[in-house]
Amino acid sequence: MPPAQVEKVIVSSRMADSPCVLTTSEYGWSANMERIMKAQALRDNSMTSYMVSKKTMEVNPKHSIMAELKKKAAADKSDKTVKDLIWLLFDTSLLTSGFNLDEPTQFAGRIHRMIKLGLSIDDDDEGLGDDDDLPPLEEVEGAADEASKMEEVD
Repeated sequence: MPPAQVEKVIVSSRMADSPCVLTTSEYGWSANMERIMKAQALRDNSMTSYMVSKKTMEVNPKHSIMAELKKKAAADKSDKTVKDLIWLLFDTSLLTSGFNLDEPTQFAGRIHRMIKLGLSIDDDDEGLGDDDDLPPLEEVEGAADEASKMEEVD
């Protein structure tokens, strides 16, 4: 994660169900305040660094997801799947904490890669465009008449 995303990452024992959460300091901006400030009409880009709240990512070491991620990261530090999973954990923590995603298209791309992985689809396969096995669309009788009747009503 780039240093601008979180101020620090700590191991926490206060979570029971969640693998990780994002928190802000007592005196930092909340997710709602950050959203309000980003929506201001007269803001300039030099204020962006001041407007980002100082987030702390708290990691639950006892959670099964975190334990398995640690094993996979130790086995192969350059594993793209582990990196995607860590980013997904961060992004979902952002969402559940009330923050907005900075790059939702990258989040969607990571989700799609994980879905492909879960379905055992290779990244090389582009199965979305192949519809050769679908029957051709058939014209329904009377559909053209209904469309012309709708135009007459207007």
